[in-house]
Amino acid sequence: MAPLHRPETAFVLSGGASLGAVQSGMLRALYERGIRPDVIVGTSAGALNGAFIASRPQTVATAEELGDVWRGLRRGSVFPLDPFSGLLGFLGGRDHLVPARGLARLIRRHTDHVLIEQLPIPLHVVAVDVVTGEELLLSAGPLCEAVLASASIPGVFAPIAWGERLLMDGGVANNAPISHAVALGAKRIFVLPTGHACRLERPPRGALEVALQALSLLTQRRLMEDIERHRGELPLVVLPPPCPLGVTPFDFSHAGELIERSLQDARAFLDAGGAEQPPIRMRTHEHPAPAAVSRRSGRESRAPRSRRTRPAVAPPAG
Repeated sequence: MAPLHRPETAFVLSGGASLGAVQSGMLRALYERGIRPDVIVGTSAGALNGAFIASRPQTVATAEELGDVWRGLRRGSVFPLDPFSGLLGFLGGRDHLVPARGLARLIRRHTDHVLIEQLPIPLHVVAVDVVTGEELLLSAGPLCEAVLASASIPGVFAPIAWGERLLMDGGVANNAPISHAVALGAKRIFVLPTGHACRLERPPRGALEVALQALSLLTQRRLMEDIERHRGELPLVVLPPPCPLGVTPFDFSHAGELIERSLQDARAFLDAGGAEQPPIRMRTHEHPAPAAVSRRSGRESRAPRSRRTRPAVAPPAG
């Protein structure tokens, strides 16, 4: 069914756990230039950010306030490790490793509306049916439960009951839901991707860190495919995520750095006419690890030269 109202501009906010901080920098750059959404579509961390901005004026002050939220987050406030829950999850006694109480508390603290349809800016969040794998767009109903469902990383958080369904993280099926913004009738779409850790100094450690990194890599590929699928259909603006990036989605200690980098990159991109160019082409890539000093010898060591370095994005196609 065609939407009753065709929005002029849609913001599409991808997931990325702690990397969701970059979107506050991107949002500030957009607001500084008078670019505001008529509709917001988000997944996972993007659903969290979407709920925050959809309930507030579309201003620089709102982006700054969102940035302050991310700067104040700690890993334990989102992923409170509970040995008992973790053990039961490992043994099959529970369907999750981490309780979602911290995430639910965060959502309720920073949203002033009970229902999605009460928000001043229309918000739609993506979740997935645990049993059928069906992708769902949640556009009405309890706001906290909808955002929780969209951000319930499978195996990490428990699925969220939604009517007779059990729902999990929308990033499993559609991490940057461009297709839904198109279906809603948007005439112009701004995609705010969180990127992925393409320059890690060490492999991820621990089950949660490995799971989040793996999901990040999988969803990055889906994003690239969606950009190419919808290229040419309508004005599609993909803001550049920070790159190279050595921060995993499990690490909340670099929010300030991520926000500043994304802000400066977005400003440069928009001021250079990026919003009027074809969407950037994103590729799977890697970078050599940064130079490190050996603890034994004190000498600087570098990554092997055999590893290839690729840019995160290719220049806009002409």
